[in-house]
Amino acid sequence: MNKNTVLAWATAIMIIVGIILIALGAFRYNDIAGWGFASVGIGFFAIAWVFNALKGRV
Repeated sequence: MNKNTVLAWATAIMIIVGIILIALGAFRYNDIAGWGFASVGIGFFAIAWVFNALKGRV
């Protein structure tokens, strides 16, 4: 496995975790904690975007 494959797997895993966190915030926690889960999920999307941008450059 080379560096690009590792970044691709990290991107995919972070997108899945981000979707799970946003779904938890939307459907499980309807109070203030839901906003926290959703914002952390969006943060995971941002980091996954950076990992995806790094593919081929590292």
